[in-house]
Amino acid sequence: MKGVAQRYRSGQDDSRILKGVGVRLALLLLVALVLTACAPPQARKSPPPLTVSAASSLTFAFQELAPRFEERTGIPVTFNFGATGQLAQQIENGAPVDAFAAAHISFVEQLADQGFILRDTITVYGRGRLVLWQRADSPLRVETLKDLRRPEIRRVAIANPEHAPYGVAARQALQAAGVWDQVQPKLVIAGNVRQALQYAETGNVDVALVALTLALQAQGGRWVLLPEEQHAPIEQAIAVVAGSPREEAAREFVRFVSGPEGQAVLRRYGLALSAGGRQP
Repeated sequence: MKGVAQRYRSGQDDSRILKGVGVRLALLLLVALVLTACAPPQARKSPPPLTVSAASSLTFAFQELAPRFEERTGIPVTFNFGATGQLAQQIENGAPVDAFAAAHISFVEQLADQGFILRDTITVYGRGRLVLWQRADSPLRVETLKDLRRPEIRRVAIANPEHAPYGVAARQALQAAGVWDQVQPKLVIAGNVRQALQYAETGNVDVALVALTLALQAQGGRWVLLPEEQHAPIEQAIAVVAGSPREEAAREFVRFVSGPEGQAVLRRYGLALSAGGRQP
């Protein structure tokens, strides 16, 4: 009998232990459910990132815009920076892109004509400016385009005019200044305007014609703003790519870039329109 009693008490103890464990597990499960219910939607399931192809002149500005947009919407953004013409070709070839921020509106409009862009989303978000950029420690002081004719100026970098709007503007400016023929043999053609700046930053060229948006952030340099009348206006536009699986999120990004917060950031990079983004 004693053995039975001991076994009985042991069974009661085991039962109490199991019940205690069950209660604790139930409480832990309840707490987990409450925390999950209280968590914001983006914490429960992070949305896939929005993919934006953007002109290389936007590198610094858009890298600042991205975390602001994600903080406001919960939508992360990844960028594919490059020459506008090359990015347009990628979209034509089916690149998985949700939005396209071009350095010139003509590329966006051409894509819209071909059905690759949702025309109702095309928005001009800024106007670009062209500058002459040199390293601050360069002994070769360049103040105007005509200075590029001097023999001590041996190499001048510009973005490729075949697919980069700032390269087109650089060629137009050199032609307008009447120095194209003299400067052309000195030209080093970069894949995009960001690369043109890098050539000057590293001392591989004496001077580069680049976007003001980049010059404002480049360290260790000096620059001269070129007159707008020396080249065609660099009207920059953004739009949603047709067929994007994240169309509404892409539309939200377009609105953000052209809205008050986006324009406030772009203004610091010398790019914003005076009255914010606008439809063309």
